[in-house]
Amino acid sequence: MFELLRYEGRNRVRGSIYLSIAMSLLAAIVIWVYPSFSESFDDIDEQFLQAYPDEIMALFDVQTMATLEGFLAFELYIFGWIILLGLYIAYLAAGTIADDVERGRMDILLAMPISRARVVAEKFGALAVPIVIVNVVTPVVVYVSAELVDEPLSAMDLVAVHALSIPYLFACAGIGLVASVAVDRTSIAQRLALGIVFGLFMLESLLEETSYEEVGLLSPTRYYDPNEILLESTYDLVSVGALLVMTAAFLVASQLWFTRRDIG
Repeated sequence: MFELLRYEGRNRVRGSIYLSIAMSLLAAIVIWVYPSFSESFDDIDEQFLQAYPDEIMALFDVQTMATLEGFLAFELYIFGWIILLGLYIAYLAAGTIADDVERGRMDILLAMPISRARVVAEKFGALAVPIVIVNVVTPVVVYVSAELVDEPLSAMDLVAVHALSIPYLFACAGIGLVASVAVDRTSIAQRLALGIVFGLFMLESLLEETSYEEVGLLSPTRYYDPNEILLESTYDLVSVGALLVMTAAFLVASQLWFTRRDIG
């Protein structure tokens, strides 16, 4: 049981380590430069925020730069986690099925006693390797780096901001998975996944507090708010549930789609 899951998971370990190193370096750099700006932010934080267009403020949900928590929420978690990492995980997921179909490996795989639904589920499950590893390694670097610059962070909030990002990243992966079963060309599936995830992020950010803000309910970014966690120590478990339901819907839809499609 789960041979495919174990095989795919092992193949993702090295890339996941590289990803964790990259995100940890980004986190360390963000924290390292913060003390150079912190005193200035204390004096001009409100004026600094007012200088930006409302669209930019809404897009990146910048609330304060005067604390390390606010600085990290913007520089690392909104930009690095929600945008960059969300897009990267969707990109990875978009290659899970489409790449095997395009290269002719899927016919060999399906010749074994394994259902199409199980192939989709186990390949999707293997994405837990990069998602979990990056969220285990990076917070350690963030916490230690904050201590080194004498700007300690709440360990509980730091654990929460990473733990609650896991359902968000799986939802992004679910979007990529749907794209992967929808088309045979890997490059097209990846571009489709990137476009959908980024497009939903833009819609949710720019339509907030407008008469069309309900459209943002379709976006995974609606349900993960680093500012809320780091600045208010608020953990929205209802949103976690929404992300889990969204991910399950993407997975089931992908299984049904792949089961019924012709890959010949």
